[in-house]
Amino acid sequence: MSTSILPSRWPVQHPDRLQLYTLGTPNGLKASIALEEMALPYELHKVDIMAGDQHDPEFVKINPNSKIPTLVDPDGPGGAPLAIMESGAILIYLARKSGRLLSSDPRTENETLQWLFFQVGHVGPMFGQFGHFYKFARGKTDEYGQDRYGKEARRLLGILDRRLADREYLVGDMSIADIATVPWMEALDFYEAKPFLEYDSYKNVNAWVQRFMARPAVQRGIDAVKKG
Repeated sequence: MSTSILPSRWPVQHPDRLQLYTLGTPNGLKASIALEEMALPYELHKVDIMAGDQHDPEFVKINPNSKIPTLVDPDGPGGAPLAIMESGAILIYLARKSGRLLSSDPRTENETLQWLFFQVGHVGPMFGQFGHFYKFARGKTDEYGQDRYGKEARRLLGILDRRLADREYLVGDMSIADIATVPWMEALDFYEAKPFLEYDSYKNVNAWVQRFMARPAVQRGIDAVKKG
């Protein structure tokens, strides 16, 4: 099986396994958690985005957007290697490959994908912008950005809290929608922003996050990135 698409900067020890290029960011943790939950063999490669590894021409070949995570399946559709960028696309691919964490029932599948894209299109971008203005741009600009994105972050937390009022996970059993979203709840600790957002008032979100983080496979996925 040809693995010529793999970036040479990161040597491969197990060419028959899924190759994950990532770091411990909210988006970066999604794939490693999913791989552990799905029990799919993989090899992890650390991409140091602070050092600019993502701009290495070899990496750009598998991710034109120079972002993590990126996944390479050496045995993709038709037996040919396949590189996948964008965390949401990676989660869908892995769910379909493993047959886990994405229901085969059309209605449940569609509902799960709606909440996955809710994270991709709203929670991630808005929390990320909020975190930037709250933690990194403080004192460098006025409070407009912090207040604007803080208000939106609270709105999104409210939506999640209402959704979780009568259920343990976003859609039925734990799914790729939860894997996509919970790491962004945990990112609020990194931003030191939970008091500002009154995070503790979202009781259902808190319980959901604790439930998710208590799963052994979730912890293995997080630990794998830390060690990588």
